[in-house]
Amino acid sequence: MLNFIDIGTDSASAPALLIAHGLYGSARNWGVISKRLSDTRRVITVDMRNHGDSPHFPTNSYEDMAQDLAGVIEHIGGPVDLLGHSMGGKTAMTLALTQPELLRSLIVADIAPVSYTHSQLPNILAMKSVDLTAITRRSDAGAQLATAGVDPAVQPFLLQSLDVKAKRWKLNLDVLEAEMPKIMSFPSLQSTCEQPTLFLSGATSDYVKREDRNHIKLLFPKARFAKIPDAGHWLHAEQPRAFEAAVRTYLDAVQNA
Repeated sequence: MLNFIDIGTDSASAPALLIAHGLYGSARNWGVISKRLSDTRRVITVDMRNHGDSPHFPTNSYEDMAQDLAGVIEHIGGPVDLLGHSMGGKTAMTLALTQPELLRSLIVADIAPVSYTHSQLPNILAMKSVDLTAITRRSDAGAQLATAGVDPAVQPFLLQSLDVKAKRWKLNLDVLEAEMPKIMSFPSLQSTCEQPTLFLSGATSDYVKREDRNHIKLLFPKARFAKIPDAGHWLHAEQPRAFEAAVRTYLDAVQNA
């Protein structure tokens, strides 16, 4: 069972909202948004496998991660509304295409069901290069990440997965490195998901291109598309209030349809 944070209370009018984070993220990254959305419903944020306080496994495929989410849904009771960002969005789509009965609706944040050519390996190699025996505070590791060439804007995000006291990364870096080709790809699935689906993207992000929409519509016939102004790939962190408002508006529309 994945580690998860459970806040809010069950609502007679709305199913629980399950949130799946992206690569290098954690349930705690979504604390503010989940707390605000919990005013009207139960909200569960998970640590994906090989992240946060969830178990470490030898694989990180989307099929395995989707099954992890299915286990959480079966534990808390479904169907649920499912929100996934980036890697979590691909996982959410995989679950929606293989076990759609577990979902009422789906929100995919800034990712498409396609393979990407860029790689996240440099960040993994940078984290692996940190001399954990030499750190006494988070900033010590930050300085080493800077020396390794990690973007200053990305450093604080990566450092959230550092357990300074235990001198270890909460990320299973070896497996994430080995499984990176799977993480950057998307499973070849012939099924479709008929549940209402929102593809919510950052207006300045290029992760969901206009030419991807025909393929998305083949898999998710009821897909709708929206963009958050002045936001990139990390739209929920860059424009949290606008992101929360878009999610709330969409879920309310699904509820009232």
